[in-house]
Order: sequence, then C-alpha cells, then structure tokens
Amino acid sequence: MPMLACLSFESLVSDLIFLLIIGSLISSSMAATRFLSHITIFNSKNSNLYSITILAILCTIFYLIGIWQHSLGPIPNSSSSPVSGFLSSSPCYSLHTAQLDFMPHHLPHDPTPATARVPHFPPCNISFSEYTPCEDARRSLKFDRDMLIYRQRHCPEKNELLKCRIPAPYGYKVPFRWPESREFAWFANVPHKELTVEKKAQNWVKVEGEKFRFPGGGTMFPRGADAYIDDIDKLINLKDGSIRTAIDTGCGVASWGAYLLSRNIIAMSFAPRDTHEAQVQFALERGVPALIGVLASIRLPYPSRAFDMAHCSRCLIPWDNYDGIYLIEVDRILRPGGYWILSGPPINWENHWKGWNRTADDLKAEQSRIETVAKSLCWKKIVQKGDIAIWQKPTNHIHCKATRKVFKRPRFCQTQNPDMAWYTKLEKCLTPLPQVSEIKEIAGGQLPKWPQRLNAIPPRISSGSLTGVTGNNFVENTELWKERVAYYKNIDYQLAQTGRYRNLLDMNAYLGGFAAALVDDPVWVMNAVPVEADQLNTLGVIYERGLIGTYQNWYFPFLSLPSIKFNDSLVFLDRCEAMSTYPRTYDFIHADSIFSLYKDRCDMEDILLEMDRVLRPEGSVIIRDDVDVLLKIKKIIDVMQWEGRIADHEKGPHEREKILFAVKQYWTAPPLAPKHDQ
Repeated sequence: MPMLACLSFESLVSDLIFLLIIGSLISSSMAATRFLSHITIFNSKNSNLYSITILAILCTIFYLIGIWQHSLGPIPNSSSSPVSGFLSSSPCYSLHTAQLDFMPHHLPHDPTPATARVPHFPPCNISFSEYTPCEDARRSLKFDRDMLIYRQRHCPEKNELLKCRIPAPYGYKVPFRWPESREFAWFANVPHKELTVEKKAQNWVKVEGEKFRFPGGGTMFPRGADAYIDDIDKLINLKDGSIRTAIDTGCGVASWGAYLLSRNIIAMSFAPRDTHEAQVQFALERGVPALIGVLASIRLPYPSRAFDMAHCSRCLIPWDNYDGIYLIEVDRILRPGGYWILSGPPINWENHWKGWNRTADDLKAEQSRIETVAKSLCWKKIVQKGDIAIWQKPTNHIHCKATRKVFKRPRFCQTQNPDMAWYTKLEKCLTPLPQVSEIKEIAGGQLPKWPQRLNAIPPRISSGSLTGVTGNNFVENTELWKERVAYYKNIDYQLAQTGRYRNLLDMNAYLGGFAAALVDDPVWVMNAVPVEADQLNTLGVIYERGLIGTYQNWYFPFLSLPSIKFNDSLVFLDRCEAMSTYPRTYDFIHADSIFSLYKDRCDMEDILLEMDRVLRPEGSVIIRDDVDVLLKIKKIIDVMQWEGRIADHEKGPHEREKILFAVKQYWTAPPLAPKHDQ
C-alpha cells in the first residue's frame, strides 16, 4: 500500500518561494528570447550566435537556481522571529516505515549443543616426581629375571596411563649452562646421595653444599675421563674425524661421553634403572645425551651400522654368556671398520684379580671366551695396553663368509631386517653387511670424515636402499630446515639465545634436518624416528650424518607387538608409549606433524602429557601441524600450565600448516611437611 509523506509548513514556504523565483526567471528568459528574435530579422547571418547565447543564458539561470537551493538553511524557529508563532504550528505526525525482514520464519529450532568435555590434568602426587612409565620398578617385578628381561621396557596398559602432570621436586632450579653443567648440577633437581656413597672411592660424584660436582672419574679411570680418553687416543685416532658417533654401554653418570664432546665425538650413553639410582638422570642433568636402556632380550633401539665406536668400562655385561648374543648385538650396531673398547674385568686380570675378588683362573677363562666370541664375529684385536683392549670390526664380510667353515656359529641371519629394532628379539646370528665387489671396498659405502659427513649425501640414500628418497631430496630437505630454524629463531628469541637450551628432542626427525641446522649451537638433539608401517626408516641416515637418535613409537598397536609370554599366556598391549627417559629430561621439544601421524591412533592428550613429563619447567615446545590440529592442541595446553600461541607458516598465512610456540610454566610440588617426633 502507498506510504504517506508528511510535509512541514517550513518546506511549503521554501518550495513556494522557489517556484516564484523560477517563474520570474523563465519570464525574463522568454522576454529576452523575443527581443533577440527581432534582432535576428535584421541580421539572419548571426542566428547561430544568438542560439548559443540563449542556451548560455538558460544554463546560467539553472546554475544559479542550483546554488540558491543548496544555500538555503533551516528557517530559525525562535521567539524573536515575527512569524515564530505561525511557523511553530502543530507538527505533523509521521508514519513509521517498517523494516523489511528477509529471514526465514519456518525453520526448526536449533538442537541443543552437546556439553563439551573440559580437559583437566591436575598435578600428580610428589611420589611420581621421577616416574618413568616404561621402566617402573614395581611393574618390572612381574617379569622374568633371566637375561635381565625384567629391566627392559615394560609399558603400562592404556587403562593404567596417568592423567596427571608429573611435578618437579620442591626447590627445582634451571640447570647450569653448558659447559659448566658438565661439572655441576643442583642437588634439588636430583636429590639422591646413593652414588656419592657407593662410588665415593671412584670419584664419580660429590656433594658440595647445594650442588653436585662431577670430577669426571670412573671405576676404570681414577685419573679422570679426560686422561682415560687420552689413553684411548694413543691407541686409535680420535682426532681425524673418522670417529664421530659412539655408544657407551653401562654408562654410569656418562663422564666418558661428556668429555668426548669436546673432541667432536657424540656418544649415546645408556644404563638400566637399577640399584645405582639416577645414573642416566645425572647424565641428562649434566647436559649429556643418554637413555635408560639395557642389553637384555630385545635389540637396542638403534639401526645397524650406526656407531663408529662402542665402549664398555666395567659395565658388568656378561659378554661371554648366552653364546655371545650381546657381542652379536654390538656387532649389528657397529659400522664396518668400527671399534669395540673394553676396560675392566677381565682385561689386565693379571694385575687386578685380587682387587676384583675373583680367582686368576676364573678371569683368564672369561677373557678367553670373550676372545673366542670376537673371533667368531670376524673382529680383529688390534691392541691391548694396560687396562684397555680394542677390537675392530671388518670393513666387509668377504673373508668372514669364508671362515664359516671354521666357525659354525654364529651363522649369518637370513630373513630379519637388520634395522628393525623396536621390540625385536635378539638372535644368535650374525647380521650380514651389504655386498661388496672387492676386498678393499667398505660395505654400505665409505663415510666422509666429520664435519663433511653432516651434509654429504649418506650412502643409504646414494645407494638407493632408502626407497623414495634421492640425493636431491636430501639436499632440499637440508636447505629447508636451515630456513625453518632461522624462522624459529626470529620468533622464539630463547632458541636464538646461545646457551639457553642444551638437551633437545625432535619427536619426528625424518632425515635429521632440524638437528643439522643447529649443529653450530652448543646443543645436542635426540632424533626420534617413529616406527610406523607407513613411514620410512630413516634413523640409519641420521647416524650416517654423524648425528644420534633412537627409535620410538608414541603409539603401539598390539598387532605389531611380538608375542610376549607372561604366566604361560600371551600379553597384547594396545597403548600410547612413553620414552625411556626420566622426567624433566629435555629443555626443548620439536614436534613436526606428530599429531597428524598418530591421528585416530593415540589420544592427543596422552602425547601432550608425555611431552609435559619429559620437558623441564620453563622449557619450550614448537609444534608444526595442520591449523585444525593445532587449535585442538591449544585448548589442551591451556589447562596444562603452558603458555602458547599459534604463528603463521614461514611461507606466509595462506598455508594450512601453522606453528605453535609454547613454554611450560615454572611450577613444582609443594614443600614436604616437616616430620614430627613421636
């Protein structure tokens, strides 16, 4: 229906005046036109000029009308005006125009939203401050003691996983920076004095006020680790870069590995969690690479041909037992031409047998058995001087295959993948080296010396044995991570600050590009390679670059586990799994696509709680993943006392992959209540 307009009296007056002005102007224009028309009778030749003049006059008239109309202001309505009473007559009442509504009005009501689960992760009891889920002493008592099976990994089942955050002990302090941390650690961080008593005479560790001091001593090197390493250097060359990666079995507090670092040799140290409380924990507190581990019934979590040197200094491993199965495992992880170093019983038994509380005949027989096993592996004993004996693994197996006519055992393994080392049972068979065409050729390819080894294309890639990865892929990946780490440092100024971090973990290392980009910083990176059927086994490449790492499955389905017998029944475990390390191990954690990798396999919160367990207070995290994944992570860490923010991809905001930067806030367990005398 038509809408009515309301006109005020003021507008009527102004419109009337406007019409009168227009009328007078039009009359004037018509008169001018008639006058000009008479003139044209006398001068028809100028008719065009007169037409133009008339048009100009009309344009001017309408231009002036326009100026006048816009110049009109509101008519004042004040009591001083003579027409105020007239102009302020009763107002018109306008009709309100209704707003058109284009929204539909026949839709069903929205469903009531489901109540969202709010995650809650309270602090655990202080009794869990050193909780290592897969090396729990109480759980280990359920397993067989033969071959130390009870000391290897036994992870909790899914219904046993803790849903709380592991507390740091009261008084916890940020560790000393490297290299000062090599000699000192805060007592409050590792409050154990057992080793200071048990190893007092061997100079392992001392308590000095609020600090531990590590003099660098060991059972077989009372003059200190540095002097002991000098003795080894006189027997084999530790300076020319041919030896870069090492493994220390039964490492104690890892002084051997700590002092190798100054010689550009990086050692993976391991020891079981046993009566010598906190050996590995001390090592990590010092800023030295280490894992909880033991030679028992399963392979060590490293690929074949990984280490240039293996070491045992009175590590108490029965090398001559079980048909030499433990030396066979050392042979698997030792690269062609690598060295095995043994000091302590039975080496130099002639001078030490009384102090070792064993008979000379017993020790002599033990050394003879070790020598026999080493020969059966085709190792060559190159030197024994004082308390140190060194064997060398052959560079290929041409001669070794011929000696199988003499040494019937161990036979060569036939089917097992030499790099498969996650819950893989030890076998009494010799891991064959890659084929060679001549006796002087090094099986698997020659490794460059350090530091050229870091960026040279690894033999596992150049030989084509790693399906789908080429030399070009390797070079591109190396450059990619240089760019990414530079971007990280622009955003996380603490990562760029030299000495701020020491112990780093890369949860999905791939080719080790993240660690390689940080090689000039005073840090070390534990490169974890998840063991997944759809993932490439790249840990061997990482070791060929002169870096270190471990296999780790953050989730393990029961179908992938070997048959585990317990009380005559098979045990299948479907669970998220923890690392073989203590709480507060790492200063910094990097996680590239780890949550997408385990999507629908492992609960996101379980992985985050494990990250929280191994991360120090005030430690940092960088997580790369799809933006939708990061938004879910952000909601969880907000209730875990982490501070985090999501930043754009280094290529810009249009990439779906984003980066979450987070810091674990400082918090500890409350102080223990004082004990009152009864």
